[in-house]
Amino acid sequence: MKNILIFNDNETNNLESLIAGKEDYDVRTKNIEEAKDAAKYNPSLIIFDCNEQKLKEISMVTKLPAPALIVTDKFIDSLIFRGDSYDFVSKPFQEKEFLLRVKNLLKIKELKETINQVSTTDALTGLHNRKFLHERLEAEISRAKRYDTKLSCLLLDIDFFKVVNDMYGYDWGDVLLKKIAEMLKSFIRKEDILTRYGDEEFIVILPNTPEENAFIFAERFRREIEKMEFIPAGEEERHPITISGGISSYPFLENVEEDANTLIRYAEHALYNAKKRGKNKIVQFSQINIDY
Repeated sequence: MKNILIFNDNETNNLESLIAGKEDYDVRTKNIEEAKDAAKYNPSLIIFDCNEQKLKEISMVTKLPAPALIVTDKFIDSLIFRGDSYDFVSKPFQEKEFLLRVKNLLKIKELKETINQVSTTDALTGLHNRKFLHERLEAEISRAKRYDTKLSCLLLDIDFFKVVNDMYGYDWGDVLLKKIAEMLKSFIRKEDILTRYGDEEFIVILPNTPEENAFIFAERFRREIEKMEFIPAGEEERHPITISGGISSYPFLENVEEDANTLIRYAEHALYNAKKRGKNKIVQFSQINIDY
């Protein structure tokens, strides 16, 4: 269902009747003064049907959450809309032209969403990738600063993953990665951010979570991995799988740069320490001593 919002200044004709009932559209008309709150309706397309002065006022202060179609008496070349793309249709217009522009803008939004999904998704596991992680993590750190909350980062690495690839082939290595990705998805909360970070590494960002709670989560997952059934084709017995993890948390104990790179770097140090201790362990960064 495509949500279409029409913002009208009550001086022009209602366009809702032209769109309602056509295609898979849910159409609602709002007063032009509500345009600043357009995002809360999660629109697929916004249509402005108002006078030039009102439109210019809105364009200066409103970031559009969706493409916009501007119905106008004349072309307006001084708009400074921020956000998605927009198009114009001049009055008087033909209904076919109007509906075609609506369709085109909806298609543009759909294509942009597809491109964004592809560019931020790991093709093998379907998880978010590093690009998405870095885009979101800075925002999460900013939110933690603003509301004075805890934020934890869990970096997980499959132990002896190279052995799996060497013994059974890369296809079975891929099977293992996908299986662990699915298990992680079933463990996390809706607000958590799960990404594939490297070949056999995963990162889970846990908002509103102190380090000790992140450790409890990670230990529970580590024990579950130990019990996992992984039996490659042609084998009679399960191949033992373990996982190691490193945890870091914001706010940091040291006077360092409070950014995403620091949070991940600390988790990497903790993971390295877990590997050094013999693998199949979860280590908290705050519990290790590192000379900087």
